[in-house]
Amino acid sequence: MISKKQQKAYGLWSSPISARMLSQGIRLTEVFWDSDGKTLVWYEGRSANGVLVAAGQGEPGIDLNVEISSRGGVGYGGGEFGIRDGVVIFCGKDGRLYRRPLGFAQPHPITPAFGSVAAPQISPDGEWVVYVYSDGNLDVLAVVDAQGKHWPQKLVSGADFYMQPVWHPGGKQLAWVEWNHPQMPWDGTRLMLADVRMEGMPKVENVRLIAGDTDTVIFQPEFSPDGKWLSYITSAGEWDAFVLVDLQSGEKRRLLNPQGAHLYEPAWVQGVRTYAWNADSQKIYIIQNEAGFNSLWQMDVLSGAVTGIAVDGYTNLKQPVVSSSGELALIATSAQVTPRVVVWNGDTWRVAARSSAEDIAPEYLSKPQPVEWQAADGVTVYGLYYSPANPDFAADGQPPVILHIHGGPTSQATAKYGAEISYFTSRGYGWLAVNYRGSTGYGHSYKKMLRQRWGDVDVEDAVSGARALVSRGLANEKQMIILGGSAGGYTVLNSLIRYPRVFKAGVCLYGVANLFTIDQDSHKFEAFYNVSLVGSLPEAAGRYHAWSPVFHAEHIRDALAIFQGDEDNVVPPSQSEEIVAKLRQAGIAHLYQLYTGEGHGFRKSETLLDYYERVEKFLQQNVLFAP
Repeated sequence: MISKKQQKAYGLWSSPISARMLSQGIRLTEVFWDSDGKTLVWYEGRSANGVLVAAGQGEPGIDLNVEISSRGGVGYGGGEFGIRDGVVIFCGKDGRLYRRPLGFAQPHPITPAFGSVAAPQISPDGEWVVYVYSDGNLDVLAVVDAQGKHWPQKLVSGADFYMQPVWHPGGKQLAWVEWNHPQMPWDGTRLMLADVRMEGMPKVENVRLIAGDTDTVIFQPEFSPDGKWLSYITSAGEWDAFVLVDLQSGEKRRLLNPQGAHLYEPAWVQGVRTYAWNADSQKIYIIQNEAGFNSLWQMDVLSGAVTGIAVDGYTNLKQPVVSSSGELALIATSAQVTPRVVVWNGDTWRVAARSSAEDIAPEYLSKPQPVEWQAADGVTVYGLYYSPANPDFAADGQPPVILHIHGGPTSQATAKYGAEISYFTSRGYGWLAVNYRGSTGYGHSYKKMLRQRWGDVDVEDAVSGARALVSRGLANEKQMIILGGSAGGYTVLNSLIRYPRVFKAGVCLYGVANLFTIDQDSHKFEAFYNVSLVGSLPEAAGRYHAWSPVFHAEHIRDALAIFQGDEDNVVPPSQSEEIVAKLRQAGIAHLYQLYTGEGHGFRKSETLLDYYERVEKFLQQNVLFAP
């Protein structure tokens, strides 16, 4: 029997997806196999805590660090742990490295609590740990013995940043990625290779450049399990290439150079991976990103043949890793499946871990449709559109639509599960994820279109996207909303300033408001980001002033909600508070909520619960029920 849908206004539909449900969700960000080929360890973000979970084949998972929260602390984080021979080395939120053997054991620190650590890599003999260390000003590769009996030592220094260190399986070489200001890791990096000599503690010698420069990106160096090859991904023209280096002859060979798809992601955090060697050193599994939709491929090292692997409907794939027995594990999701840790045995997929109860029927979860539109200057802009989705309700006319502006700005909205998307589309809102110029995923030229124009073309692309939806009958012109965080919040503010009445309301999370002060206050990683996005000071002072929302906030005419964490060291609270002061002065309807103990991105369950409930009420009052 087919139940008749109830007629009810868009935005007011009852949904089984509650704010409390979303506040209890688990973040899955990393997964590794132990060297036994049987034990899988993954990272779960639970509210404000980071927990490592270990599970043998067919066994339930066991928490490894109940009392000590794990989190990589360099830059935006990532690179939380490594494992070898039954020993986990993980980054503590307190800035220490901890050793945690599997079985009956407790974590104990192996480095002092000073600075920040990330990406611990255990040597093949299990004796040493190389990791990325930062005190906020100086970044190095450091080394410490795996028992923590001696003080850590500086191993490699001289560059501004380090990422993705990796040991040769023989333990005699080390590779890593490094770069200097003003480059970002998606602008230009260097792949370095060094010999390792033992003199009490490991030392490096014969350090040489393998690939990369200020305009060439190098991503994820790896050694083949048999030690014959060094592999990496590099930018290559409009797209990317996968390269093998014969360590004996030094010869380089491109194994893959797809057109129309990317192989690497912008390295916002430590430890990002998009490929993995098989244990036999004959095959490599690699993820391709085509306009936000991921696919999985197998490359044959000798023949160069590339074949696709069916992934059971998943459209977003992360962090692939292969066990010594040949099983592939990764984190997978789609718009209708919350993130999972899944394992492929060469024939079938099984689920090793879930991030939610998976108790919401897919009919309540909207699927993205790729959309394109033309900016005012004729450039094609891209996005993903999600229509309202709820099997119990229907409505006449066009829905209110939330335009989401992703952060970064060098990032991308992709076809993955989005808690916030599902929350609102199941209530009758449409959702447009705008991949404005400067986004990744559409070729390197598209990514570079934002250079010197951040605050200009991102705003134009958002506004033209809103108008395109209205012209196609997909949105109610009088009920458009713009929402974004960080760099996305900056675009929200500028859009409301420059195009009043296009949007009925805006929601800004920890948005950049003052380009001058963000240059002074931001953390080291992004200290020179504005050089490429806006320009150098003092030459670009005019653009800094024209595109800083704080100097023009009096032009805002639409309701605005601002959310901020009081421990944000990327976009400090002063950025939001300057805007709020201007709104109060001008008498603009607004909401300001400062969350205690939150940084750049909200994690606490109580924060998320409050955020979803406040935003929904704000939109009801200022959009759905407003004249």
